[in-house]
Amino acid sequence: MTDHNGQTAGTGRAPSPPNRLRALVGVFFTIVLTFVGLTAVTFVISRVMPVDPVLAIVGDRASQEVYDQVYLRLGLDQPIWVQYLRYINSLLHGDLGTSIMTGQTVMSDIARFFPATLELATVATLLGVFVGIPMGVVAAVNQGRWPDHVVRVVGLIGYSVPVFWLGLVALLVFYAKLGWTGGPGRVEVYFDGIVEPYTGVLLLDAALAGEWEVFRNAVSHLILPATLLGTFSLAYVARMTRSFMLDQLGQEYILTARVKGVSEFRVIWGHAFRNVLVQLITIIGLTYASLLEGSVLTETVFAWPGIGSYITRGLFNNDMNAVLGGTIVVGACFVGINMLSDVLYRLVDPRAR
Repeated sequence: MTDHNGQTAGTGRAPSPPNRLRALVGVFFTIVLTFVGLTAVTFVISRVMPVDPVLAIVGDRASQEVYDQVYLRLGLDQPIWVQYLRYINSLLHGDLGTSIMTGQTVMSDIARFFPATLELATVATLLGVFVGIPMGVVAAVNQGRWPDHVVRVVGLIGYSVPVFWLGLVALLVFYAKLGWTGGPGRVEVYFDGIVEPYTGVLLLDAALAGEWEVFRNAVSHLILPATLLGTFSLAYVARMTRSFMLDQLGQEYILTARVKGVSEFRVIWGHAFRNVLVQLITIIGLTYASLLEGSVLTETVFAWPGIGSYITRGLFNNDMNAVLGGTIVVGACFVGINMLSDVLYRLVDPRAR
């Protein structure tokens, strides 16, 4: 049945164009505020740190005249809010400054280092999703029994074992002693430069180029760091999946489905897990974003040339342009992943549209 406006009764009206416009403006405003806050906090911290950016450029043996010239050229004589506005202006023009470490623009450095982190975090997240979700479901279905205890112990280990210690032990056992996997770095030295970095993701570039020997070697080097990061990822995903499933399995509609004779497989995966999926999208998005920004220790232990190690070396070398640029890029990825999670949330759950 339809009403006098021709819309189906009981379905509600579709959002009007002004409402959609207001929603888009609200999203845009939120993104702008987020980036302003991120850049402001990061910039202020970089300026109040006990680090002299001028000395990092000219060295401690430069004359006072050279020091003063660089000091004025960097605009450090201006108030901090003026320095921030100048930095924002450069940022809007795609200029993140020049790295002291490499002598190249920060943008080109990030384009070279970030794909390595993206590759590592993506594989680790996939491992956490495809292993952690079934583990969480099994633990919830078998609450209080041995499968539940096993999953909880694995989750506890994933949370409590230090990353650097586990990484060193893994390298010692599986690389140095057994020789089952590759060692530090993304690929052996003699494979460097063979594959043209079209995307920067070595596995993808090697596959596109048909260099399968390089591809296999890259996989062997990726196994340990991805498994290590994936362990922490699956621990979190499994714990949250178990919690969400326990909540759904206690609902009345699950009892009704069982009384009607619906198979247990369909009750778990077709009813309970379907409602859990909406919540898991947010969890997976947060996990992926945290791996992109929080893999510094893993990249350090395995000499993985990613954005985390780039920012860390920037801190050690007083290269604040590198630190600021890397932090902003990681923050942008975090915001983008959260927005994508929100879109997927609305696609999966029509009630959120």
